Amino acid sequence: MMILDEILAHKREEVAASKQRLPLEELTRRVQGRRAERDFVAALRDVGKRPALIAELKRRSPSKGMLRERFDPPRLAQELQEAGAAALSVLTDEHFFGGSLEFVRDAHDFTELPILRKDFLLEPYQVYEALSAQADAVLLIVQLLTEPQLKELLALSSRLGLAALVEIHAEPELDRALRAGATLIGINSRDLRDFSMHPETIERLAPKIPKGVVVIAESGVQSAADVKRLAELGVQAVLIGEALMTAPDVQAKVRELFQGIW
Repeated sequence: MMILDEILAHKREEVAASKQRLPLEELTRRVQGRRAERDFVAALRDVGKRPALIAELKRRSPSKGMLRERFDPPRLAQELQEAGAAALSVLTDEHFFGGSLEFVRDAHDFTELPILRKDFLLEPYQVYEALSAQADAVLLIVQLLTEPQLKELLALSSRLGLAALVEIHAEPELDRALRAGATLIGINSRDLRDFSMHPETIERLAPKIPKGVVVIAESGVQSAADVKRLAELGVQAVLIGEALMTAPDVQAKVRELFQGIW
């Protein structure tokens, strides 16, 4: 079984258990009338720095194991905001990534940045969860969703004021994302089936994305040369997690990665 299959099987069980604890009807009642507070897309467009930085809070990963032993989301969020991040991405998968929805609340409460809930979203319940936790955006991975499911989750996110970062890894997924109406697309260099890296993915797909769509490069950024290469491809933002989380000083790492670029 591939790691993605394990993650999805566990995620379905996890969501079912969450629904037992807090039924969908009660969850939707709690967020009734609420909308996301911070504009994720505007933050990327208006920051004045290119490419903008989406800094990711990630304790561990299936491919690399523990990334940061002393994981303090409030402090990390504050330090990354001070370092110039335009937005934050927060892993909320607990079993495989050591995440939590509480980390989204921490990032919201201790910064003024818009927050992306990064998880394996499969159904509307998880979108409502994101809003309840004060996220401003959600990740929708095309590979995991049928076209009707993708459209449904995009529409729901829009109604709730949540930005939807639609993640792709191959050209057929780009076509599906555009047909569904995605205006914020993330190109992931990591193949989720086995977590292998393919840096050429962004170079291949970025030129095919229409103007007007915000393009984010995800995964594999380790150096200033990587950031410069992505900037030359015209991406509006880069999402960086492991390089930051494994650095003793996250602010120094941001300066190193964006030296001569910002």
